[in-house]
Amino acid sequence: MTVYRTLLDIRSGGGKGLFVLLDPDKSDINMLCRRAESAQDAGAIAVLIGGSHISDGDFDSTVREIKKGLDIPLIIFPGGATQLSQYADAVLFLSLISGRNPQYLIGEHISAAPRVKQLGLEVIPTAYMLIESGVMTAIEFVSDTKPIPRRQTGLAAAHALAGEMLGMKLIYLEAGSGGLHSVPPEMVAEVVKSVSVPVIVGGGIKSAGAAEAIAYAGADFIVVGNALEKDGDDRLLRGIAAAIS
Repeated sequence: MTVYRTLLDIRSGGGKGLFVLLDPDKSDINMLCRRAESAQDAGAIAVLIGGSHISDGDFDSTVREIKKGLDIPLIIFPGGATQLSQYADAVLFLSLISGRNPQYLIGEHISAAPRVKQLGLEVIPTAYMLIESGVMTAIEFVSDTKPIPRRQTGLAAAHALAGEMLGMKLIYLEAGSGGLHSVPPEMVAEVVKSVSVPVIVGGGIKSAGAAEAIAYAGADFIVVGNALEKDGDDRLLRGIAAAIS
């Protein structure tokens, strides 16, 4: 069964899912492996790996080591065309549709496509949308794009609908790593009403209560990353997994 089919099955069964995002720039391989296994034990349905700027010179071996300890899918969340590995289960083929920088709309994809095909990776086309979070995040700086304003729910919904019409299989609303605020539940609800594909929400989610509000608004999958690096144990993970189940 493909990773995408698994996600659809969770959704069709009325379930929600927790993804944990690991950034190789922020931890060594031993810590990454421990966090991945802790995420699995706490109830995450998948681990994402990637970041806005990865200096790790051996992404492939990093993914291989993390995958050894996992039974759940390991999915690449690429910040660019070089973040690929034969050991991953799938790659989110992210198109930054909230911005107008051609490099992240299509340019990185052209560079990555031959390698993705060679590796035989499952590709999940994903409409990636940055949402204003209260501070400039790393992804805003690196991509040189502006986020969608937090109160512009209709604008966010229109972007998401366009993404689906272009053939995207997932909508990903991103407040950014280290964002002061998560994506507003009101915006999540408006986007969910506008599309038929699954909706992922990440960035700025620091508590089980915030995750529960976003899930209640209709998000299918919640992504937590930066908050876990500060928390240091799996209590927050278990709390979020329980809150959205």
